Amino acid sequence: MRHANEDPELLALVRRYVSPERRYMKLSGSLLRMQDPEYDRFARRLSEDSQAITAEEITTLLEGGWRERRTATWLVAISRRTEFREHLGELLLASEVCCVGLAYCVALASFGTPRDSELLVAYLERYLRRPDLAYDQTAAMGALVFIDLNLQVDQAARFLGPGALWQQWLCDAPHMQGTPDPIPSSLSLIRRLCAFVDECADAV
Repeated sequence: MRHANEDPELLALVRRYVSPERRYMKLSGSLLRMQDPEYDRFARRLSEDSQAITAEEITTLLEGGWRERRTATWLVAISRRTEFREHLGELLLASEVCCVGLAYCVALASFGTPRDSELLVAYLERYLRRPDLAYDQTAAMGALVFIDLNLQVDQAARFLGPGALWQQWLCDAPHMQGTPDPIPSSLSLIRRLCAFVDECADAV
């Protein structure tokens, strides 16, 4: 992993794309609570930067910490750079750093192809077997169901039957005890964030 405080090239990209107005903090569910004119300005600048950033710069940001990776992933989604699909899937599966999984899931959901479903399935196959890890299982399931609904398929079915991995994880994960099934809320969040991606993409 590259660190901006030790890497002049990465630091320059952080100052250009990541840190202005604490962008990296807003690229989450919190952006849905923005009001105009802040919302319009944020979306417009994000759209502009998604077109300005080069593939090489995205690759460099994806080698950084969570702030850099989160920002780069959103720029990938908005600019529809599906050539990064496999790399994002690898980063999601590795889960090396916190606070980025939702961004990976939003990007894959926004691409919305059968291959994106496969990458989400691979993640769920691994991490639903780890109830001790409060990672991005709910975001990944929401993204998978979102793609299922759009493609009119049912890749999520393998996880959702009685006694299947999803129910086992809900029962065994300590952080999920006593909570309702999070799929409806996670699906709603993914749908709204993908709508934001589409709005920014269409504004270019």
